[in-house]
Amino acid sequence: MHVHDENSVRYVTFDRPEVRNAFTAGTARELATALEGLDPASLDAVVIAGEGEAFSAGGDIEAMADREETTAAAYERVRETLGRVAERVLASPVPVVAAVDGDAVGAGLSLVAAADFAYAAESARFGASFINVGLVPDMGGTVTLPRLVGLRTAKELAFTGRLVDAAAADDLDLVNETVPDDELEARIDDLLETLADRPTENLGLAKRAIHDNLGRSWRDGLEREASIQSLAYDTSAHHEGVDAFLTDRPPEFE
Repeated sequence: MHVHDENSVRYVTFDRPEVRNAFTAGTARELATALEGLDPASLDAVVIAGEGEAFSAGGDIEAMADREETTAAAYERVRETLGRVAERVLASPVPVVAAVDGDAVGAGLSLVAAADFAYAAESARFGASFINVGLVPDMGGTVTLPRLVGLRTAKELAFTGRLVDAAAADDLDLVNETVPDDELEARIDDLLETLADRPTENLGLAKRAIHDNLGRSWRDGLEREASIQSLAYDTSAHHEGVDAFLTDRPPEFE
C-alpha cells in the first residue's frame, strides 16, 4: 500500500494489482493505520484509489481458504480489521474520497459506500459479492448500503451479489458522479480544490452531526445538531466567514 501526503492531501493507493487489490487482514490493518490521526489542521482530504484494473476486489479468497479459526476469533479479526477501517472512515475529521478507477467488489464496495465522496471511471463495476462465498457484507456495508441505496436495493445487491456498471451505480447513488476513465483524476483534483477552499475543521463537524443523527429521533437529532453547531460557532472559520460576508469579500479560511 502506497501512502503519501502531498499538497495537504493524503493519498492511499492499494498496490496489489496481481490479486486485484484484494484485502487481507494485514491490508486492512495497513489501511486503518493510514487513516489514523488525521489532522484537519494539516490535511484537507484523503483520497483512496487502487493500482491496476481494480479499486479492490474485496477479500482475498486464497487467504480465506487457508484460515482456520473459531467463531470468537473470527469476530475479533473482523471487528479489529475491516470494522476498524470502516470506523476510521466514518469518523474521519477530514473528507475521505474514493477514486474508483476499477472494480469495487465486496469489501471494496463497502469502502466506497463508507467514503464521503465517491467518483467512478465509466469502466468501473460494483458488487456486494459476499454472498458468492457465503458471507454477509462487512467493512460497514450493512450500515452504509441501506442508507445510500435504500433497504430493498441494498438487500438485492447483498442477496444476489450481482455486478452493476458505473452508470447504474450512479443511478443508485453509490457514487457521486461517473466520468470517462481518462478524466477521473482531473475530476478528483477539482473536488480537492473545492475542499481546500473550505474550513476543514468545520467540514468535520458537519460530518459528525450528520453521522450522529442517522439513527436518532428528530427530537434527539435537534439536540445533537445544536450541540455540534455550538462548537462551530466558536471556530475561527465561522468568525472569518461572517467578517467576509459583512465586508463583501471572499472568505480566506485557514
